[in-house]
Amino acid sequence: MPTSVKVRKTLFSSLPHLKQGKVVDLGSGWGHLIFPLAKRYQTCQVIGYENSPIPYFFSFFMNYASNLKIVRKDFLKVSLQDVDLVVCYLFPKMMERLKGKFKEELKPGTKVISHTFVIPGWMPTQIIKVDDLYCSKIYLYEV
Repeated sequence: MPTSVKVRKTLFSSLPHLKQGKVVDLGSGWGHLIFPLAKRYQTCQVIGYENSPIPYFFSFFMNYASNLKIVRKDFLKVSLQDVDLVVCYLFPKMMERLKGKFKEELKPGTKVISHTFVIPGWMPTQIIKVDDLYCSKIYLYEV
């Protein structure tokens, strides 16, 4: 499901400042977030994980950024230990599955930004309400 323009603008206005490090988009899909993330964080390593073949191939072949890598892999099988920022727009059952992975693997200080869906049991540091048709919310967390 692509991220709407209003949500994308709001999400990008709330992104943390990073000069170096690793940024990942879990379920990067067609690239609606990962391409602007690569542009925003030009001095960081940016990785988009997408398991679905058609969106993966589309975004893989549309990739123009030298700091961006599009990977076709189940992100549940990837280590997140050296990640500084996680961005995701995933359904509730997947957020439940990620909760344990985040707790085990993310280092203290890692930021997690989730569009629409909460990490169950976690307290966001900030909730941003988007002025769109669905009154979408963006949840900001820090490990």
